[in-house]
Amino acid sequence: MNYVYIVKCKDGTLYTGWTTNIEKRIEKHNKGQGAKYTRTRYPVVLKYFEEFATKEEAMRREYSIKQLSRKAKLKLIKKSQPNL
Repeated sequence: MNYVYIVKCKDGTLYTGWTTNIEKRIEKHNKGQGAKYTRTRYPVVLKYFEEFATKEEAMRREYSIKQLSRKAKLKLIKKSQPNL
């Protein structure tokens, strides 16, 4: 399975990425071994994810999410977690 995810960094910023193992990826981010962007902004908290059958689908969705404004990303997160 392939995943696109959004994490919230300790400074309040959002980071979007893709992976085949979401648990390991979040763990790497939180050890400072993830993406260059999150290396100085951990710990991170998983806020949103989607599953895809192929890497290509996940990468396309990652790109489309990265084009969204912060406000639109927060709306996407809230829509997936209506009780928060």
